[in-house]
Amino acid sequence: MSIAIKAIGIWIVMLMAAIINGIVREKILTPAIGFDLALPISGLILAILVLLIVWIFVPFIKVKQAKHYFTIGFFWLGLTLAFEFIFGRYILDKSWQEICEIFNIKNGDLFSIVLIMMLFSPWLAAKLRGVL
Repeated sequence: MSIAIKAIGIWIVMLMAAIINGIVREKILTPAIGFDLALPISGLILAILVLLIVWIFVPFIKVKQAKHYFTIGFFWLGLTLAFEFIFGRYILDKSWQEICEIFNIKNGDLFSIVLIMMLFSPWLAAKLRGVL
């Protein structure tokens, strides 16, 4: 199986975790603690979930060079941004400005932290697992 197929499979697992995280935020966290606290907590949880998922699956990637892990991270970053913009605009019918609010840390949205984790998690997980 190619590295790209493996990377897409892992990204789909991360996508599912993100969707579940969003549901938990909306159905449980927000009613319990309010949106202003639920949003950043949810962002931190998702960043941790991304690292955990990658840590679990990184041995299956089976590459030995750091540049390959960074390439995978950039690939995931691109897939995620494309998904956010395409899904937000054409499925949820949000304006471009509404979509860009996910990058507004001042409003408590830590999605930028999730993206940074997604970018560096392949390399970091490989280091932590002793694969690299």
